[in-house]
Amino acid sequence: MGELATKLSLKSAEFQNLFLGQFCEQQLKAGNSEKYYQTLTEFDFIYFKINHSKFGVESLIRDYYLIQDSAILNSLEKDEVLELEKINTLKLIRRTLELSAHVVDADKNQLVGQLWGRLQSNQQPEINKILADAAQSKSEIPRFRPITASLTTPGGNLLRTLTGHSSRLEAVLITEGKIAVSASADKTIKVWNLRTGKEMFTLTGHQDTVRAIAMTTSLSETIAPLSQKVVSGSDDNTLKVWDLQKRKEIFTLTGHQDSVRAVAMTTDSQKAVSASLDKTLKLWDLQTGKEISTLTGHEGAIRTVAITPDGKKILSGSEDNTLKLWDLQTETEIFTLTGHEGAIRTVAITLDGKTALSGSEDSTLKLWDLETGTEISTLTGHHRAIRIVVITSDGKKALSGSRDKTIKMWDLETGTEIFTLTGHNGPVRTVAITPDGKKILSGSADTTLKLWDLDIGTAVSSPTGHNDWVRAVAIAPNSKQAVSGSGDNTLKLWDLETGTEISTFTGHNSAVRAVTITHDGKKILSGSDDNTLKLWNLETTEEIFTLTGHNHPVRAVAITPDGKKAVSGSEDNTLKLWDLETRKEIFTFIGHKHWVGAVAITPDGKKALSGSRDKTIKLWDLETGKEISTLIGHKDWVGTIAITPDGKKAVSGSSDKTIKLWNLETGKEISTLTGHRFWVGTVKITPDGKKAISVSYDNTLKLWDLKTRKDISTFTGDTSIVCCAVSPDGSTIVVGEQSGRVHFLRLET
Repeated sequence: MGELATKLSLKSAEFQNLFLGQFCEQQLKAGNSEKYYQTLTEFDFIYFKINHSKFGVESLIRDYYLIQDSAILNSLEKDEVLELEKINTLKLIRRTLELSAHVVDADKNQLVGQLWGRLQSNQQPEINKILADAAQSKSEIPRFRPITASLTTPGGNLLRTLTGHSSRLEAVLITEGKIAVSASADKTIKVWNLRTGKEMFTLTGHQDTVRAIAMTTSLSETIAPLSQKVVSGSDDNTLKVWDLQKRKEIFTLTGHQDSVRAVAMTTDSQKAVSASLDKTLKLWDLQTGKEISTLTGHEGAIRTVAITPDGKKILSGSEDNTLKLWDLQTETEIFTLTGHEGAIRTVAITLDGKTALSGSEDSTLKLWDLETGTEISTLTGHHRAIRIVVITSDGKKALSGSRDKTIKMWDLETGTEIFTLTGHNGPVRTVAITPDGKKILSGSADTTLKLWDLDIGTAVSSPTGHNDWVRAVAIAPNSKQAVSGSGDNTLKLWDLETGTEISTFTGHNSAVRAVTITHDGKKILSGSDDNTLKLWNLETTEEIFTLTGHNHPVRAVAITPDGKKAVSGSEDNTLKLWDLETRKEIFTFIGHKHWVGAVAITPDGKKALSGSRDKTIKLWDLETGKEISTLIGHKDWVGTIAITPDGKKAVSGSSDKTIKLWNLETGKEISTLTGHRFWVGTVKITPDGKKAISVSYDNTLKLWDLKTRKDISTFTGDTSIVCCAVSPDGSTIVVGEQSGRVHFLRLET
């Protein structure tokens, strides 16, 4: 490392604390802006500050913000201020650290991978030097380093990812643009600092999913963000009123006979209205905690409610496909709005109280005139149910979140889509907008919140890969090429040295679920949801032939070492052995009681292992077509299997979040590896048989030591990681994401 590293290695804690904690600010105040710049573009400084026990990534990010501190800038002479190009370089590094903060906070060993995965497409000399120094830095453990910039790059809409909830997000709101409050299926409410992305505290008390939260959002700078009350609604049929300042519950509101799905508060904070699956709306006095009245009239469960800004009317949406406008003073229905063809899931009202926007399970939004009760327009573009709508303070634009995992911004005057935000790993269930209209916070079924900058049009770079989930990947025997199969019905051939696409294979009529490459590296075998297998010429991309016989999607394929036969596993609960020379089916293996999702062949080509949704693994004799044994131990479906090079052991991955190591000679489980938080999508064994690599829907790829049974290294993607492949030399890993991205990683030891 450099001179800075030497200084930081000094044992004097006092010197380190002074240098790390105050050095950047001192340099700026002293007029040494160039020294400030040089320090913040030094990998050594970035590394040591993140790894220092008293600092970390957020402290480092604050150093980059100093150049925007007006008090400091005003004290500088004009010729001391950094030129715009250098300020932009610092902003680029800062944005990279903000995008990576949730990963690096959890695992500092991923710093190098995060920097390389986000910055290497940038050609600035300072950035190249940071990456070069990062690559040369030593690591006590193996690490994964991306070959291409396949992670979300800085400069797009996404600013930060907030993690902490253990289950799907149901509701989020923002106060003062500084504090956010979120509700989750994990039964908790969390309060966040939006500047740092850090959780401030958690409120607990509900006994079931917290579905809704409401709070009066004042734009006054004199009101402290935490001085307001929050009302929450839950599947435990209750509402709770919380004091954020004291971090405790004030009282519980009871009366609903079913889940409370929505809550709204009057602007004076005196009353709240709740909507329930019991088909009623209830009006509550927040000062006494008493029910004032109940409104009935909907014929289905009520999913959403909003109050006009003047506090005189209520708008509710129901599973009866209608909205109703109510007079809050007389507690009577004014009129019913009809037109949606599905349940109403969300509604928002403009600040003037004259217009409303609704979102439905019919995938559309409708704009309504609340004075006449008529539909103004219908907005189309989402592909699945709308879960949330929010209208900007000027009433001219709206945001919508959908089960299609996207957020869309709309021009309400023209009824057209402005842009789409993608990045969540699951349905978008909630969205909130900052008072200044510049940022939004979204919450998803993927358990995360994401902070977005609306001032930026669209992301500056598009991900490398497919237009849909990458379902399978394989690496050629020469370790120079890889192939991927996707939900976009195609296969792609990649150059492993550069990470660039060579060609695309088209011909399947549905998602490609499985791919493998023949041992001579000349052909590709793929399995698809169109119930077929196809053999392709790798060089010409032409289809050689198609194998038919399965009655349901083909989820797994494997080829014998001699390249003459193949085994396929299908959702028809069977495996089939194929002769690739005669193009005929040899055997059908029957025994599983559910889908066959994984297949592996022993190195001698005589046996095969299959994993199924029936939670079992079966060992088959490929010469006789008979079942040899069944391995039992997983608690959920087995979706991936790999066999050690000596053929004596196997590893399996399951949706029970575990990996199991098996003795194939005895049919007994050796051990269970735990560490993933969601389904294990794929597991592979390194060529030396000593390690395993697994990928999971928790966005991670993990390296395991099969002797110690320990997780020794992790790489974190932006969305669920579905599949992976290991090169024959063990140095390169190809990873497929739910987003369609393909990551090319070097395993550095």
